[in-house]
Amino acid sequence: MTATYEPFTPAGSPEPRRGQDRYTDRYDDRYADDGLRRPEDPWAGQQQRSWEEPGPVWAETSFAEPRWAEPQTPPSSPAPAYAAPASPAPGYPAPSAPVPGYAAPGPASYPAPGYATTGYSNPGYPPAGYPAAAYETPMAAPEPRGSRMSGLAVAGRAKPLIMVLVLLLLGVTGWQAYRIETMIKSSNDLASAVAGEQDRSAELEKALTNVFDPEGISSATLPSVFRVRAGDFTGTAFSVGTKAADGTANLFTNFHVVEELFKTGARTVTLERGSTRISATIIKVNQAKDLALLRAKQEIKPIAVAPGQVKPGQQVVVVGAPLGLDDTVTTGVISAFREDDSDGPTIQFDAPINPGNSGGPVVNTSKQVVGLATAKARDAEGIGLAIPIATACATFNVC
Repeated sequence: MTATYEPFTPAGSPEPRRGQDRYTDRYDDRYADDGLRRPEDPWAGQQQRSWEEPGPVWAETSFAEPRWAEPQTPPSSPAPAYAAPASPAPGYPAPSAPVPGYAAPGPASYPAPGYATTGYSNPGYPPAGYPAAAYETPMAAPEPRGSRMSGLAVAGRAKPLIMVLVLLLLGVTGWQAYRIETMIKSSNDLASAVAGEQDRSAELEKALTNVFDPEGISSATLPSVFRVRAGDFTGTAFSVGTKAADGTANLFTNFHVVEELFKTGARTVTLERGSTRISATIIKVNQAKDLALLRAKQEIKPIAVAPGQVKPGQQVVVVGAPLGLDDTVTTGVISAFREDDSDGPTIQFDAPINPGNSGGPVVNTSKQVVGLATAKARDAEGIGLAIPIATACATFNVC
């Protein structure tokens, strides 16, 4: 910094008037306002007067005049209007480092060097001996106490919470697995129950099938049964089998029903049911087995054929035209199955039959034909005979 020196004034120069600059003969308002005079130039070799005030003049001091040191001013800064003391006055303590932010006591027009002032612009400060960082750099914020310990405490509290969440998830997973296992077991039990119910339903259906229902049996078989008119003789015929050609039907009856017409060389018979009249032709006959095969040029619903042999006690319905009365139904049971009869295997039943029932179907509770009613015992009641349906199917191969 460049030190500014005041010009040398010879001894014995007149004192400036109040408020007048002793070096330039100009008035200085600063000194005029506060009533103080600037000290005399220490270089003039004169003793410094204490201060001039209006009124009495103070006596001169007996101690040595203090020497003032010029402050170091940056080249770009203007020179201060006054000189700074080079060393503190004797008998007074040296000023300590200024405290930023506090104003130094003293006259408002003479701020003490090294102290911050309020409302006063001094381009020569801070002093050269003090680093600028002390005035410009703010203090770093101290690290909050307990921050590291707080993080550890939070981590310590989080561990039990995580363990609780893990245990909760495990519990929920176990409960879901238990529920799934229970549902699977329930499904298996339900499937077993359904299977059992199906078995019971099958058994019940079978039992209901064996229930004797003459009305149902008659309703199912009557459309397939006709009265046969062959010349002067009448009997019964029914549609059977599935091997008839399209637009035709195969029917069974007894040979003795068409025997007289057949022996005359005629082959045409009439099928009657109510007002319905259908013409049929004698295709084949077996006199030894008392069987005849008719074919009608019209589709007629066949009756299903029962598999196996009949058993005594089974209930049956006999459908025919006794004495020419079509759509007649009688009921009974299978009395016996005579496999070694002289005329071949024979079914004995107790349902009432009369002339005209010959060739009619004997139907079981499953609405299946088991035989052809053929004859009845003379002078006896409840003894009817039938040819097994298996014999007729094997004879003509149309079932």
